[in-house]
Amino acid sequence: MWKTVSAYIEKYNMLQPDDTVVAGVSGGADSVCLLLLLSAARKEIPFQLLVVHVNHKMRAQASADAAFVRQLCKEQKIPFFLIEKDVPAIAAEQKISTEEAGRLVRYEAFESVLLQEAPKSVSEKKAKIAVAHNLNDRAETMLFHLFRGSGLNGLTGIRPLNSRKSGITVIRPLLSSSRKEIEAFLIKIGMNWCIDSTNEEDTYTRNRIRHHILPFAEKEIAGGVICNMGRAADILEETRDFVQKESEKAYRDCMMSEDKDVKKEIRLSASRFASLHPLLQKQVVLFCLEKLIPSQQNITSAHVKAVCSLCDTGKNRKFMLPGHIAARREYDAVVIEKRAAASLQKACHTVEIPLPGAVPLEMKLSDGSIMEISVFSYENSMNIPQNQYTKWFDYDKIEKPLMIRTRQTGDYITFNAVLSKKLLQDYMIDEKIPRQERDHIWLLAEGKHVLWAVGHRISTYYKIDKHTRYILQVHFRGGQ
Repeated sequence: MWKTVSAYIEKYNMLQPDDTVVAGVSGGADSVCLLLLLSAARKEIPFQLLVVHVNHKMRAQASADAAFVRQLCKEQKIPFFLIEKDVPAIAAEQKISTEEAGRLVRYEAFESVLLQEAPKSVSEKKAKIAVAHNLNDRAETMLFHLFRGSGLNGLTGIRPLNSRKSGITVIRPLLSSSRKEIEAFLIKIGMNWCIDSTNEEDTYTRNRIRHHILPFAEKEIAGGVICNMGRAADILEETRDFVQKESEKAYRDCMMSEDKDVKKEIRLSASRFASLHPLLQKQVVLFCLEKLIPSQQNITSAHVKAVCSLCDTGKNRKFMLPGHIAARREYDAVVIEKRAAASLQKACHTVEIPLPGAVPLEMKLSDGSIMEISVFSYENSMNIPQNQYTKWFDYDKIEKPLMIRTRQTGDYITFNAVLSKKLLQDYMIDEKIPRQERDHIWLLAEGKHVLWAVGHRISTYYKIDKHTRYILQVHFRGGQ
């Protein structure tokens, strides 16, 4: 095991003398193996090793896992740091999955310990985060992205190393080893590890791939599928790196002008852009979009294809993309620009509520979004939806006509069991909603009382309770 891992570390130059490495150790087999091998690596490469264990407050046995890792670090003479975070609460607050919240919390913990314990290493780019992803994890990630129609970035799966925005490098020394090899190694040396019961559940998509798809492929399609996919990932990674370098050169060749201060507009030569191979055209568009909206949230292959089509004709055309991105053909230029969000301040629609049991009513709003409204009888066995854009309200508590609009002076919501009022302005400040976004949030309101700030919270007064007879269901989709 050490021979395999040390060769992989050397291949990607993961460890260097005088590095400071924080290893994320949960207590599971993979992370225990990582800890032992990194501890052994210090005999050949002089570096500082620290261990961080994050308690997500999600399992009853979490404290026992922390104690196990603490004792292991004591035996190995490695500094141990315990970080405790309420991941379910963070997920609910940020309206993200617990899986995503846990990942964010872990990397934030790793970086905070490095900044606290080794600020010089961080400033000198000698700080590393070591995590225990293995070949199985890489295969699961590849399939997950493949099923979602990912491009090269997703199909490479997990990379051996990558750099975070902080400049800290993440290394994955076990990425050349399978989960089976790791567990066999620990059994051979007589080392125990913790079992995370959530890994046995099929709650997460990744677990379903792990428990059902990969075992079936191994048994019925090709033996050694995990290792085969690892080799394919290496080939795809080399391909991706090559394509990225060629795309950057193509971008520079096509670029006519670029706003260098605020990155609001990029102009590409339509004729030079049209001469590129279709793959490079798409990569150049993605390169441009990454400069304008780094997260590239909601950008799909259809959007990229639409931008590429601007070079097919000399006619001036334009269309909007997510994130307030506009793309247009302007004579011999393809222009991609980031625009300020269109104001919805004066937008106001009267909501027509259908009768109980009637066909749901759809309303098209001024920004193109759709509000679907329905009313039906409530039964205690019904589960209230947790969807961010589908909400239930007590129909019988509504006394005046409802409006869908943007905020006005005096708007308020109720927010606790005794129905205390809070001005919407104060709520938005408390929730740290950016100032520039506040006038663009749709509100469902009865007079000044806001039932729902769409995408955020609903007013406690209108919530379903034991006296509810009819439910008003409101669902939003589309638009910006």
